[in-house]
Amino acid sequence: MKRLNQPKSASLEAPEYFSPQVSAARRFYLNLNPPKGVPLAIVSGGCEHCAPDYEIHRATFPFYSIEYVLRGRCSLKLKKRNHNLDPGSIFSYGPGVRQDIIADPDDPPVKYFVDFCGSQSRKILRLCRLPPGGVSRVFPPNEIQNLFDELIRCGQRGSPRSAGLCMRLLECMALIISESRAPQEGVETLSFTTYQQARRHIENKFQRLKTLRQIAQECHVDATYLCRLFQRYDHQSPYQFLMRLKMNLAAEWLQQPGTLVKQVAERAGFGDQFHFSRAFKSVFGIAPDIFRRLR
Repeated sequence: MKRLNQPKSASLEAPEYFSPQVSAARRFYLNLNPPKGVPLAIVSGGCEHCAPDYEIHRATFPFYSIEYVLRGRCSLKLKKRNHNLDPGSIFSYGPGVRQDIIADPDDPPVKYFVDFCGSQSRKILRLCRLPPGGVSRVFPPNEIQNLFDELIRCGQRGSPRSAGLCMRLLECMALIISESRAPQEGVETLSFTTYQQARRHIENKFQRLKTLRQIAQECHVDATYLCRLFQRYDHQSPYQFLMRLKMNLAAEWLQQPGTLVKQVAERAGFGDQFHFSRAFKSVFGIAPDIFRRLR
């Protein structure tokens, strides 16, 4: 497939590598023929509402690409491996990687994509632990939607800074993908489900929860096992997650005029103001009385 040399414009006719089998689309194009040797260049991106008959069959692709399914379902074949994709699924491909994508006609997908090239392209894919031909998931399923929407806005703006902004957004996206990765269907599914349930329980009940033991008992799991799950999927302990939620709320209370640290400590469920101050500092790096004076 040839690269198209077209002027930079958000209103261009879609390049030939885009499927016409879409019911709606928002796309942008920056430079469809970037110079050789650039470290990183965003070529194009967008969001497509696939039609029920949507199909893509490519033997290769001129750029590296990350695609993300927000809604709906489709089947995917990459490197001779078949995958069933649903919301939160994310995959990548590039030069030399065959792609076969077929929409579920009863639930066609809405999917985002970004195409890029340059010597740093594989570094971006390593950053999000998604090699060309790789498939992963993000949790929650809408975790990177806002970043993709901002990427499209910046790309369509067409300002002199659009290319740089899009590159920074792609780097941020790669970090969030890595941070939010969820397992594909298989051996890890049960453990990830247990983690999800425990995380939701902490989010919903954090104001009354106080200890790791209490969290584990209410989630009906062993405390040591729960810690292993959080370290695997969240890179923190369940107690650290609990303290972060508590301290975020405490920080809001401390911003209210006339509020004393002692009052906030009691309201947050800490009988000891010193214990509260130590927990607050461990999360934000400064003591609550200093934070209160920042407003």
